[in-house]
Amino acid sequence: MAAAKVFPLKCAVQHYAWGKVGLESEVAKLTLSNDPTVAVEQEKPYAEELAVQLHAQFPDRYPDKNHKPEMAIALTPFEGLCGFRPVEEIIGFLKNVPEFHAVIGNEAAETLENSPGDPYRVSAALKKCFTRMMNCEKKTFVDQLNMLVKRVLQEAAGGKDTTGSNGELLLRLHSQFPGDVGCFVIYFLNVIQLRPGEAMFLGANEPHAYLYGDCIECMACSDNTVRAGLTPKFIDVQTLCEMLNYTPAPANSKIFPSVRDPGDPCVFVYDPPVPDFAVIKIEIPCSAKRYTISSIDSASILLVIRGEATGTAAPSEVKIRRGSVLFIAANQAVDLCIRSVDGMLLFRACCML
Repeated sequence: MAAAKVFPLKCAVQHYAWGKVGLESEVAKLTLSNDPTVAVEQEKPYAEELAVQLHAQFPDRYPDKNHKPEMAIALTPFEGLCGFRPVEEIIGFLKNVPEFHAVIGNEAAETLENSPGDPYRVSAALKKCFTRMMNCEKKTFVDQLNMLVKRVLQEAAGGKDTTGSNGELLLRLHSQFPGDVGCFVIYFLNVIQLRPGEAMFLGANEPHAYLYGDCIECMACSDNTVRAGLTPKFIDVQTLCEMLNYTPAPANSKIFPSVRDPGDPCVFVYDPPVPDFAVIKIEIPCSAKRYTISSIDSASILLVIRGEATGTAAPSEVKIRRGSVLFIAANQAVDLCIRSVDGMLLFRACCML
């Protein structure tokens, strides 16, 4: 008997500390939609480089030798930090936020202020400043952070604009991670705002953090994550400071566009500059009762975000609904008989050969 070329996958969820809790989590809701017998624990969170060297040196901390580029596609309004800001913006924060200047120190701050115009000097100065901040004596940065939070709260209460201190985001992060040096990272990294359907690509060694919203995330197959703040997990400041890409770039350069398939108006392709993966978004209108998921020359994984259908890939048939995950073999099409009245939204992870 021939092996099935299309079949459902039963996927585990992860209770990462940064996930949303219980049924506030889109992951938990997708899991429950696909299998109503699943017991969602209301108190638990739900969530889904330099790698060869890290794996060789610290196999207990970094168990995988593969790199880890990632792409996040927003399902809801989404906010994240990604990549170093243009150096002029960071210098502006050094001038407007004295507490930030204090944790960097005068020498490093002056080095950065004198660096514009020379890309090599900018990267070296950024590394120096970021490393100084991440290695700042804990009492110093906690005292400075508390002073900053107090000042921003007073300014906000008095009706003063706190944009120059990135006040709204600072207070939000401090409420979630009080006393965490990561609260100062907002003055180094771009704040990225994505609308549903927009994506950001995170190259290996690119500093980033997800702050708000739900997304589809696709990445190279790696278990390695180097952390230094805004997390209760293991923190490795020295490795992070050495490995990062210190090339500044504006926020809009981090937003990764999709390309509409000229032969299928339902298909949008996100094809990042790495060979490891690509993502195809398939948005089927409510008027469609039948649709064919095209064959491609790569095995793929299909995730159903919205809608119900019966999928046929002769001789097999499979029922899919919100939360379903399917494996589709290379060069295999799937015919959908759509049962839902509000169309379908699907995401397909593959490798564009």
